[in-house]
Amino acid sequence: MKVLLLTGLGALFSAYYWDDNFEPARLQGARVLLTGAAGGAGVGEELAYHYARLGSHLVLTAQAEALLQKVVGNCRKLGAPKVFYIAADMASPEAPERVVQFALDKLGGLDYLVLNHLGGLPAGMQARSAQATHWLVQVNFLSYVQLTKLALPSLTDSKGSLVVVSTLLGRVPVSFSTPYSAAKFALDSFFGSLRRELDVQDVNVAITMCVLGLRDPASTVEGVRGFMRAKASPGPKAALAVIRGGATRASCVFYPWRLHLLCLLRGWLPHPRAWFIRQDLNISAVAA
Repeated sequence: MKVLLLTGLGALFSAYYWDDNFEPARLQGARVLLTGAAGGAGVGEELAYHYARLGSHLVLTAQAEALLQKVVGNCRKLGAPKVFYIAADMASPEAPERVVQFALDKLGGLDYLVLNHLGGLPAGMQARSAQATHWLVQVNFLSYVQLTKLALPSLTDSKGSLVVVSTLLGRVPVSFSTPYSAAKFALDSFFGSLRRELDVQDVNVAITMCVLGLRDPASTVEGVRGFMRAKASPGPKAALAVIRGGATRASCVFYPWRLHLLCLLRGWLPHPRAWFIRQDLNISAVAA
């Protein structure tokens, strides 16, 4: 019976995510500002390469200038008609304004704002200090709010899209990631409320929330080695899921799809949900 139930749920979710009416041609010539485009533990580099192959005009930003230069060079080789970069540290409250103004100057406007940067995932009790929490909230939440506010007038003019890359930790509380999880929950609440406000005001700007699992870059896996048993998902596939969701103006994207089921279990069956989470957490390693 359990096998039949899981098979049926799998077929339902597969059908839901397959029928997304994705048209790659929509992204040719699109003006895209992508944050977190190099380095780190996310999918930013893969996002940049996918957009380049699809013929989008790009402004890329990340903290490490040398890595950004490498990504820009690869994007040009992949066919991006225009690609610019600006190094910026989102821990600085002044960075968002500088980045958005640079993008508007170079591209003349924006069709997509893809918010993908992150401020690390501290594992362990020491990450609960007030200083660490303030830093994580600035990078993982407040900078998203600032970038959105600054880019929204241009996105309104172009009837564009906001694509917000988040994680399961923004939907389901997990042990030993308290400040980071709090920032991600704040993202989900902020952009959910903003979507309602834009709808009421008849502002045609789509907001796509992307809930991703652990990705496969070495830095990601190394950062949680010993704490998490979950397997990493392929970065290129996760990045493509983000791009498809943004291009089709989906309200939410889950990759891999089973994360959607876990989020639903949060409300329906809280005790089994806790059991599933504990299977991915190595408690003995954390305690050590």
